[in-house]
Amino acid sequence: MDTRLGDWAAVNNVEFAYTPTNSSWLNRIEAQFTVLRYSALDGTDHAGHQEQGSKIRRYIIWRNNHATDERLARS
Repeated sequence: MDTRLGDWAAVNNVEFAYTPTNSSWLNRIEAQFTVLRYSALDGTDHAGHQEQGSKIRRYIIWRNNHATDERLARS
């Protein structure tokens, strides 16, 4: 049995939290990626990776600037 990943986690103070593959709602970051996908990626036809990256960065900047908005915290 390969222990490299477990050894790395122990050294770097990382704890793995396994979630069922059919229960993405248990993964708190999943909701953030869903909103990012709807806001910056769905229905778009980017000319390239640079343009797509720019849209993602603009969304992240906007979201960070509104981090204390209670309406966003509830969603």
